[in-house]
Amino acid sequence: MTKKSTISQLALGLLLAAAAPAVAQTAPNTTPAAQSQAEKGTGIGSVGKSIPVAEYYEGGQAAMYDFISKELKYPVMAKRNRIQGQCIISFQLNADGTMQDMRIVKQLGGGTGEEALRVVRLLKFKKPELPIRASLPIVFKLGQTASNATDAQ
Repeated sequence: MTKKSTISQLALGLLLAAAAPAVAQTAPNTTPAAQSQAEKGTGIGSVGKSIPVAEYYEGGQAAMYDFISKELKYPVMAKRNRIQGQCIISFQLNADGTMQDMRIVKQLGGGTGEEALRVVRLLKFKKPELPIRASLPIVFKLGQTASNATDAQ
């Protein structure tokens, strides 16, 4: 009897150990602002991800990506070649709120990196206590809305 109960306890323990990672994985929290940005075709790379530098933008991350979505113009060459994906812009946010050393870390081609850099240059941040090195993802996605696409072909 003890051998049978030991085997059943071992089997139960293995079953619980195998199920624990599946229970621990949950869907990310999606906010209406993040969903609307995904619908607009611009925003952060994965919905629900927090961008640390966004806390220094007036209104927070949702307001920052709303501004980006309004200002971003889909480059004609990228639209023509159906280029989609994420560009990453890196910069230093100085203690006085200005930005310097802006670089395109990842670009997709077709003018997407340059457009992402142009839009990030328009952002105005509050003053942090210390200078911060930040990276900001900008998503280009076709077919979501006409506000990101230029009408001129």
